[in-house]
Amino acid sequence: MLGATGQVGRAVVRALTEDGWEVTAASRGGGRDAAWSGGVRALALDREEEGALAAALGDGCDVLVDMVAFGRDHAAQLSGLADRIGSAVVISSGAVYADDRGRSFDTQDEPDGFPSYPVPIPESQRTVDPGEATYGTRKAALEEELLAAGERLPVTLLRAGAIHGEHCRTPRELYFVKRLLDGRARRVLAYDGQSRFHPVHVTNLAELIRLAARRPGSRVLNAGDPQAPTVAEIAAAVDGVLGVRTETVLVAGPPPEGGVGQTPWSGARPVVYDMSLAERELGYRPVTGYAESLPGTVEWLAAQLRGRDWRQAFPKMVRSYGEGLFDYTAEDAWLERYDRGRESGRP
Repeated sequence: MLGATGQVGRAVVRALTEDGWEVTAASRGGGRDAAWSGGVRALALDREEEGALAAALGDGCDVLVDMVAFGRDHAAQLSGLADRIGSAVVISSGAVYADDRGRSFDTQDEPDGFPSYPVPIPESQRTVDPGEATYGTRKAALEEELLAAGERLPVTLLRAGAIHGEHCRTPRELYFVKRLLDGRARRVLAYDGQSRFHPVHVTNLAELIRLAARRPGSRVLNAGDPQAPTVAEIAAAVDGVLGVRTETVLVAGPPPEGGVGQTPWSGARPVVYDMSLAERELGYRPVTGYAESLPGTVEWLAAQLRGRDWRQAFPKMVRSYGEGLFDYTAEDAWLERYDRGRESGRP
């Protein structure tokens, strides 16, 4: 497995070993997770080093699981070693999807650029043009090249939703957990709190990988939890885990000012994946639901924040969402104006 010590890789190694596979867990640092069995072989491997992956494969493997593949170069690397790989399972992303007007995650910050997908999105939905410009186009290029390998390399590509669970470097749940730990009694949610961005817990993604490893084939499948909760439902679920009650101020439409009301799930239209093909192709049944998995995530987040600034604990979160993610000053100023408006009878 490539990318074994990442958030999903840790869970996948556990799932595969419990299913009876002999696992070589490769990562740049060659580290181990404390939850892995002693039979897991940890290997330091930089796939970008010439010949390193070929040397690690040796005479070959039954299944190669690739958590960190991007773009045509990585696809060519895998297909070039097809004679040593029985089959592959590769993580892609729902970011490859485009709506019928060509809008995608790449255009969501443009005026009327947020995509309008069918609900739910089937795997047959249009995708962005392959390329190297963005995360989505690189994943589309990866898919195109690997699927072209055909019978030489059976590959299951999993279009993951919003991955959640422990060990995440960009945990969306941080948005609510930190606010509650900071004693925030109110929150603002844009789009009436109805935004939906389909999540997938690491154990559900690991289960899809486990099933695909046992049923080789060339296919593209969505990867999601059994439910796609609204952002308001997620907020309420975090409240429940921490045993608090928060007043929610709902705003119709986009954030009223700056980042006020904007969350890591916020969007003008729902993003929900159709999981029926994975059920038919692999016999997939989810291991957990969003709410059921949330206590473990919240506990892990609280532990990471203990005694540390959130920017120190999650530096990639800053790069992804900016320093203003917890701009309480701006939020309080807007709420004060909102309250004055309500008192004066203005909408």
